[in-house]
Amino acid sequence: MDRATFACSTAFFRDYSSSSQGAFCLPGGHVDFIEKVESFSYSDFFRDYLIPNHPCIFSAKFTEDWGSRRNWVTWDGKPNFDHLLQKFGEAVVPVANCDVKEYNSNPKEQLPFKEYIKYWKEYIKNDYRSSRGCLYLKDWHLSRAFPAQDVYTTPVYFSSDWLNEYWDAIAVDDYRFVYMGPKGSWTPFHADVFRSYSWSANICGRKKWLLYPAGQEEYLKDHHGNLPFDVTAPSLQDKSVYPRYNQSQPPVEIVQEAGEIVFIPSGWHHQVYNLEDTISINHNWVNGCNVAIMWCFLQDELAAVQREINEWKDPVDDWHLQCQLIMKSCTGIDYKEFYNFLKVIAENRISVLENGLDDEASAKNTPKAAISTLGMLHAVFDLKRTVKVLTSLSANEDFKKLDLTSLSPSPEALLHHLKAAIDTALL
Repeated sequence: MDRATFACSTAFFRDYSSSSQGAFCLPGGHVDFIEKVESFSYSDFFRDYLIPNHPCIFSAKFTEDWGSRRNWVTWDGKPNFDHLLQKFGEAVVPVANCDVKEYNSNPKEQLPFKEYIKYWKEYIKNDYRSSRGCLYLKDWHLSRAFPAQDVYTTPVYFSSDWLNEYWDAIAVDDYRFVYMGPKGSWTPFHADVFRSYSWSANICGRKKWLLYPAGQEEYLKDHHGNLPFDVTAPSLQDKSVYPRYNQSQPPVEIVQEAGEIVFIPSGWHHQVYNLEDTISINHNWVNGCNVAIMWCFLQDELAAVQREINEWKDPVDDWHLQCQLIMKSCTGIDYKEFYNFLKVIAENRISVLENGLDDEASAKNTPKAAISTLGMLHAVFDLKRTVKVLTSLSANEDFKKLDLTSLSPSPEALLHHLKAAIDTALL
């Protein structure tokens, strides 16, 4: 997207508060359907869906050129097991048992991919029944394991992806997943990691989504404050267990067809069913539009940990550090890593603003190339949002109690650099 397109979009310079996101009610549960690729720009998506935190559905036209849409699907729209076995047969994949509840999720095991496909074929042949239960291949990092495979291309609408930009930079993890499962497999009620956005594309098959706007989950908690495992369970009607359930709105329901992409807003809880044998691709991502929500989530998580172990506060000298360690084990990140996350994102954008982009970098699939594609004003928007969250983090009492001498640059120095880069870019 060129600079002129963003220059005419005042959305990048409005002061949206994080409290406004997710506070709307969809009239009649309506979700917009985006039909044509050529008439829908990144600016449209940014203005109408990212900033207001609204869901939408992209038509199958947005995925029709993907390799997986051509090669992973048979002529009649079913999973192409032979092709998948040829490409990935020796891989080991994570598989969940949808028929068993273990705490607030389904238990997982690691299986050879070829064994899972054998199970899936037998499951279909036996009229979708098995003594092993309904097994669902979930959260497979296929892109990381098979980077050379022609599977899909991330649509430009989802290219401002700070989570994967950061975890790629430190070469530890990613939030790009493949899901494969038979008719009847499902995912229990949840919100995505760090309260991130997510997008999910059906390569084949159909899904049903039950979506609750951010905040509605409060009405679904039981008298202990716990969320339900299954929002369709009859037990939710029991007022002695779920006292506020009748105050909740009905979920927004989406039936997603083959080839379509669903955009799930930040902080929206959801439950998902495979209506047919289905393969899908999913990314979780955070950017400047919802990084403040991520920061609020981390503060809430730390507060919850502190409440749980408050009785050990006085005898333990490193209590605050222990709280950070527990939070990281539960969520995957602590306050110091969140600082480094913001630093990597900021420094990538400062580099592009200060040095531009050379031809070699722009030709590669790199974060800096993505920043250049979205435009310099998008980089400025990202830095402004980073400044707000970094300012809040730096002033946070729990953050200040940590040993910050290992952080380089210091939060104060990084903030100064960010503000100077923004001022220079806007001259």
